[in-house]
Amino acid sequence: MSDQNTKENIETSTPPSGGRGAGARVRVGIIGGAGYTGGEMLRILINHPFVDIVFVHSTSSAGKHVYDVHTDLFGDTDLQFASELSNAIDVLFLCVGHGDARKFLEANEIPDSIKVIDLSQDFRLTQNSSLKTKNFVYGLPELNREAIKSADNIANPGCFATCLQLGLLPLASKGLLTNEVHITATTGSTGAGQSLSPTTHFTWRNDNLSVYKAFSHQHLNEIGQSLNQAASAFTPPSGGWGAINFVPYRGDFTRGIIASIYTESDLSEADALQLYKEYYAGHAFTHVTSKDIDLKQIINTNKCFVQVKKHDNKIFIISIMDNLLKGASGQAVQNMNLMFGLDERAGLRLKAIGF
Repeated sequence: MSDQNTKENIETSTPPSGGRGAGARVRVGIIGGAGYTGGEMLRILINHPFVDIVFVHSTSSAGKHVYDVHTDLFGDTDLQFASELSNAIDVLFLCVGHGDARKFLEANEIPDSIKVIDLSQDFRLTQNSSLKTKNFVYGLPELNREAIKSADNIANPGCFATCLQLGLLPLASKGLLTNEVHITATTGSTGAGQSLSPTTHFTWRNDNLSVYKAFSHQHLNEIGQSLNQAASAFTPPSGGWGAINFVPYRGDFTRGIIASIYTESDLSEADALQLYKEYYAGHAFTHVTSKDIDLKQIINTNKCFVQVKKHDNKIFIISIMDNLLKGASGQAVQNMNLMFGLDERAGLRLKAIGF
């Protein structure tokens, strides 16, 4: 069942010839459409100028209208959740829990002609990036843009991983992460997923703040992998690269991540700012500034803002983004755009809440 709603095109009325062909549209399937990332995927794709949603699969909500679950989409689409799959698609988004993406691909034969974009952590690390005939490319455009363009399958980065990597990649790219890195970052409650747990109940989360997985968060492995890739042109100093000390917090807000990062450096503030601006030049969604930034500037957008300052002998970086968009579904659509030769920003020119 295709969503036939009219979509306004922000750039042109047809996809560029660099995609699937002049006038061709990208046919999409979604697995796990009832959760947070599935809902965000739907909100983006029903308004994407070059996409037709062929099916949205959900075991728990099969037969229901999408707007019965994502009530804000009432009036936007008549799509219903499907109980069966279809191979009449070009790309499949896996919006499922960690461990479930691998299980799904093991249980279902997805033709190699269908591209897969997985939002779980199942294929992010190099040692886990293959299954049967499918090989996954790590989908951080600010690191792997050219590889993404030619990829058949994408492992979408984690939310904390995206935010912290975008705060550190420019330094890593010049071999400048030679001292310990200290990170404190706070995420909204949607980062915990839709399943209930004691720390997601309103009565516990509201007016509260707590640390979890200090120094041991699961995203540290993919962060280290990407920083090593970015720094591959440099020989680590004796003792290796500086350790990453990461303390995550649960925030009492719904969405967004704010990370404060510092490390000792001989760079001046002007040189550090220039390094960051040069690294992200040409990247559509990551923007560098020396001005103060706050979460409301990026909530509901696919943007990441990076503030760069110098305090005594320390480079101080603040990185902010929406964990459900640039940290999940928005970045997945950004990757899809790159894979199909579309404008990278298509469907992703989203308005921040502002106030």
